[in-house]
Amino acid sequence: MPVPDLFLQGIARGWQVIDAGELDADRSFEADVIIIGTGAGGGTSAEILANAGFKVLLVEEGSLKTSSDFKNDEAKAYAELYQEGLARATQDGGIGILQGRTVGGTTTVNWTSSFRTPDPTLAHWEQVHGVKGLDSASMASWFARMEERLGVAPWAVPANANNEVISTGCEALGWHWEVIPRNVRGCWNLGYCGTGCPTNAKQSMLVTTLPAALEKGATLIHRLKAEQLVFEGDQVTEVLCRGMNEQMTRADGRSVRLRGRHVILAGGAINSPALLMRSKAPDPHGRLGKRTFLHPVNFSLAQYDKTINGFYGAPQSVYSDHFQWNNGTTGPIGFKLEVPPMQPSITAALLGGYGQDHFQRMQKLAQSNILIALMRDGFDERSQGGEVVLRDDGSPVLDYPLDDYIWDGARRAWLAMGEIQFAAGATAVMPTHSRGRLSSSWQDFQEQVNNLSYARYDVRLASAHVMGGCAMGEDPMLAVTNSKGQHHQLENLSILDGSLFPTSIGANPQLSIYGLVARLATDLAKTLA
Repeated sequence: MPVPDLFLQGIARGWQVIDAGELDADRSFEADVIIIGTGAGGGTSAEILANAGFKVLLVEEGSLKTSSDFKNDEAKAYAELYQEGLARATQDGGIGILQGRTVGGTTTVNWTSSFRTPDPTLAHWEQVHGVKGLDSASMASWFARMEERLGVAPWAVPANANNEVISTGCEALGWHWEVIPRNVRGCWNLGYCGTGCPTNAKQSMLVTTLPAALEKGATLIHRLKAEQLVFEGDQVTEVLCRGMNEQMTRADGRSVRLRGRHVILAGGAINSPALLMRSKAPDPHGRLGKRTFLHPVNFSLAQYDKTINGFYGAPQSVYSDHFQWNNGTTGPIGFKLEVPPMQPSITAALLGGYGQDHFQRMQKLAQSNILIALMRDGFDERSQGGEVVLRDDGSPVLDYPLDDYIWDGARRAWLAMGEIQFAAGATAVMPTHSRGRLSSSWQDFQEQVNNLSYARYDVRLASAHVMGGCAMGEDPMLAVTNSKGQHHQLENLSILDGSLFPTSIGANPQLSIYGLVARLATDLAKTLA
């Protein structure tokens, strides 16, 4: 029996949803609040403000795709649902970046892992970056609120074999591991979360907060690119937009002008700074786009004498923080250990390589496991992250220098991952390096890792987590917004997304955004009332 398409049912009932790519004339719209972006920050803000009685208008550059469109088809999903067709990368190509571009943003395509912001991270923000009122005690109820709203709970179904490698290996070594909380209800355990959930089990913004806001009278305009903010003094007076073309490659459609009492940027930690840069927003202390952070991720491939089938089942359900805080908050980079889903296309891309070696590795896909290390960047003075810059056409790109601080983390992460994989019964383990090879013993793997070259392109890196660039903090000389997400120089502009984070957080960030934005949007609703 087909799963009902909740979003299309709502449109049939009268939700105000407009495809800007199909407009046949220039248009203007007015609302109390303009929200640019429909991901974790935009969706959460929209529900709270619509419930408070405000007329909300949402802008999404990506297209509307719903459960009826999700067919577990990698090629189609990556092209339609991701920034730059899954080809987004840092300026030098050293790190691939997976970010969503569709209604619901990255929440529509993420792997459902839902962690509260770690206590050491919140303490570091307060002590080092001047963030006020967001300590762990203050935030606990907001995380709990969003966990209830989105069905976040530790995954109760047994982990698939790909995730079991972490628990089995860590048990053998006496290392920390735990079950991952996931934002799902009635999950079918398909494993293709990254291509959009066809059963509406993933509690993304697409099926939760956005429908709730639309039910309250909000308007959603998709395939619409916010190109520029217009200022008069300390006020944003207009948002100038253009419709996207059919191929989603250019904003060359009809012009759309938006006016509202308040504007919220929620386009994510590359697009939000970029919009302010294109608009020449006030930036007297040169903070905009600076200290933009990833969790740089490296990978370790292992082969087994048993079937793993890492392409089926909940993609992430077990993690280890054994190496996350063991050196303290600062010092050598810490890392979180997880696994990725292993659908053929994304796995082939992650592993890299070519020719017969690559073919043979892919032939053993069903008997293979991959571990990933999410490196916690931004806490040590040696760790300054990257900077969002604009290309000649105004599109953003992240310049992210790679240095010995990160390379040391990659080396230690490979050693940790390899030790877990061998302890879990791997017959061979390989670091994903341009000259990486399969090692059949732990001793040989250690020697290989310690003798590799650590340089851009040699070490294969990717990230699905982009944070910072519009950092919050009470000191305008150090931050773009205050601790409430309100722009220091623009009175009616708030930023409510992951670009607020002064560092990376050391965990998959969606719940951190949900909880933080729930609090800030609630405060904003009171201010605007």
